[in-house]
Amino acid sequence: MNIYVSNLGFQVTESDLKNLFAKHGQVSSVRVITDKFTGDSRGFAFVEMSSDEEGRKAIQSLNEQEVQGRRISVSVAREKTQNSGFTRARSPWKD
Repeated sequence: MNIYVSNLGFQVTESDLKNLFAKHGQVSSVRVITDKFTGDSRGFAFVEMSSDEEGRKAIQSLNEQEVQGRRISVSVAREKTQNSGFTRARSPWKD
């Protein structure tokens, strides 16, 4: 199960999240999203858990819990769609 974690403190590391979620089951991967220019955390992450049952338990237990001084939000991650993200408008002068 892929889990979305938001409202993270900017000092929270992938290791911190792995340790936090491992209390609820096997963690397959953790990825803190960073700014591509500065490398600083953007305040959210994705955690992959090996089973849906463990993922649901982690969501239920950790949602709205305080982590390093901030109340995090934990939910099932939405599937990435082809049109998600920024798209540029077409120029009216080009075909």
